[in-house]
Amino acid sequence: MKPIPTLTFNDYTILRELVKNAKDSTNIREIALLTQELDRAIIKKENILDETIVRINSHVIIEDVITNKQMSFQIVMPSQSNIKEKKVSILAPLCVAVIGFKENDEVEWQLPSGIKTLKVIAVNYSKNN
Repeated sequence: MKPIPTLTFNDYTILRELVKNAKDSTNIREIALLTQELDRAIIKKENILDETIVRINSHVIIEDVITNKQMSFQIVMPSQSNIKEKKVSILAPLCVAVIGFKENDEVEWQLPSGIKTLKVIAVNYSKNN
């Protein structure tokens, strides 16, 4: 069974606003999937959120469970995305897949390359990122 995402109220509000204002037709699928995740998410106050939960501005290491290939990146707002700096937009399929999940969670997700099982290996969050 798929784990339930957990978000801070602040991240939840930001993501709802992004979804509401999304007009880029290339992201329609991700917007729909993100909306589904937001609808089932557990919302918590910022100060009681587990530090191992993936959120906006988190540095994340994930692993493809089948290939054991790891990727590290930071989840950022769309305006801050920069692939050379490994800053990936929250609206990218990979980020939509892992937002709200915690270390050791495994999620199956439809990415452009097919259905992948991703495991969250490590999460490091800092407000100043």
